[in-house]
Amino acid sequence: MNDKVFLISIGGTGMRCLESFVHLCAAGLFDNHTIEILTLDTDQNNGNKDRVESLIGLYNKVKTNDASNQGGEQRSNTFFSAKLNLYRFFTDYSSPNRQTLHALASTKNLTDEQRQDNQDLSDLLFERDSVQQFKLDHGYRAQTHLGSMLMYHGIIEAAINAKKGGDAVKTQEKELARYLELLNKHAATARVFVFGSVFGGTGASSIPVIPIAISEALKILTGGNNELNLKKVLFGSTLLTDYFTFKTPTTQQLTIDKIIADANNFALNSQAALSFYNDDTTVKKTYKRMYHIGWPSSLKINYSDGKSGNVVTGGHEQRNDCHVAELMCAVAAYDFFNEDRAKLEKIGEAEYDFRTVAVDDNGNMQLSGASFVGAERGEVFENKLGALLSLAHIILSKFEGAHEGTCGTAQLLNYLDSAKFTNFNELSDAQCAEIDEYLKEFGYKFVKSSVVFGWIYQVFKSVGAGKFIFAPEAFITDINGLHNIDPGTIFADEAHHWDKSGVAVLNSSSDRRFNTLISLLKSEDTIPDEAQATTLKEEFLAQMYNAVTIAQHFNE
Repeated sequence: MNDKVFLISIGGTGMRCLESFVHLCAAGLFDNHTIEILTLDTDQNNGNKDRVESLIGLYNKVKTNDASNQGGEQRSNTFFSAKLNLYRFFTDYSSPNRQTLHALASTKNLTDEQRQDNQDLSDLLFERDSVQQFKLDHGYRAQTHLGSMLMYHGIIEAAINAKKGGDAVKTQEKELARYLELLNKHAATARVFVFGSVFGGTGASSIPVIPIAISEALKILTGGNNELNLKKVLFGSTLLTDYFTFKTPTTQQLTIDKIIADANNFALNSQAALSFYNDDTTVKKTYKRMYHIGWPSSLKINYSDGKSGNVVTGGHEQRNDCHVAELMCAVAAYDFFNEDRAKLEKIGEAEYDFRTVAVDDNGNMQLSGASFVGAERGEVFENKLGALLSLAHIILSKFEGAHEGTCGTAQLLNYLDSAKFTNFNELSDAQCAEIDEYLKEFGYKFVKSSVVFGWIYQVFKSVGAGKFIFAPEAFITDINGLHNIDPGTIFADEAHHWDKSGVAVLNSSSDRRFNTLISLLKSEDTIPDEAQATTLKEEFLAQMYNAVTIAQHFNE
């Protein structure tokens, strides 16, 4: 697939979908791809936005330490195979004359008559004492009719400012312009996938207007010479309906904040948005495929559990745990990027896709690799994601990288050196630490005798009593248990356990399985080729990838 791939992640939920996507890239699901990523929000300080942008930065540090080639090169059949380029844009509502719709409508340099016309129009469309008065810097708070208008004009305003140039152009406006200009350059072979929910504010507001806003912004940036043809560019999107809840805001908080999204209305919001998308001509003509992703109401996670105080509307405090529904969104992008281009081009109006999953007699979901990517690619998905989970257990538990002050990767290299395998002794302490830090975000870390769970543990927890690909024993949660975990037995099916070598009397089963991995590392079968690696760090990751994926017996 030679198409140029673009991602746009919108709002807090969109950021968590992107987080799942990045971890799939780390697992090697997007071989030979360079992916251009735009984070788009009204809330520049959103905690989930900060987290995923930091994760991409860490991903790129793992890829390479070459400052002249940030993020390294795209590779194949290895961990961290995709190259990720990040662009950030947020609509700026920080100054007093931009904080509310009322302030925006009363902008400077207007005559009294123009200002009154603005106010009359605002009063016609938006309630004066609430919608016009709440602060916009924490998102559109389920006011999608307002959000669509403001997000569209925010993108257009940024394009106008970027076109003018000069010192007044803001960093986020420059990054948006660079992203759009790159999209314009590759318009003939571009695929654009949008992450966003349809039950909240920012994502639901932005999904319908993004293609048109991009096209109009490019007309401004190029002086009318844009190459972007909305009939040719392949747009796809998630339609993620409500899958979590939180407590109802108090009357006191509503009095202060004016408008706060109410989780009790999320199902209704989802229905309204889906109905609009289904009827809207622009949506139907500009999107090729829309992935409808839902979640059982009985299994919704309450993000307010264990928290006191007001409902969090945004900012640094909005750092919600990740969820398996977001992983479903990430694999929707995987499906869209791997679909035959000719097939997508034949779609006249937006095609709605969904996939059902197996449940047991008690209604608990039974999620396998096929549940996410289909039967044909299911084992590849399990092998790659399982390899990254095994690597995490090796580095974080077996070699104690989850502990503060201990570098598991460096400890592993010391062990390999004692086993007469010295190929990677020249990796620096800093390079080893970067691998550790990424795996902590993926898996877990120990902080003051407690376990802080990363992405894959959060996803596992969200499935509840159901099954998530691996054996439950792969997700041990106490420190003592993690110290003794066997990285070679993460699958419920013993056919995918690592073989055991060594003397049974002298070694535990876990040690014997790890002996097998060491033997594989020493064999010619796991030496990386040039498509996998060219630098020493890439070679280390690729050889670990080769050894673990072979040990898991999926290709036999």
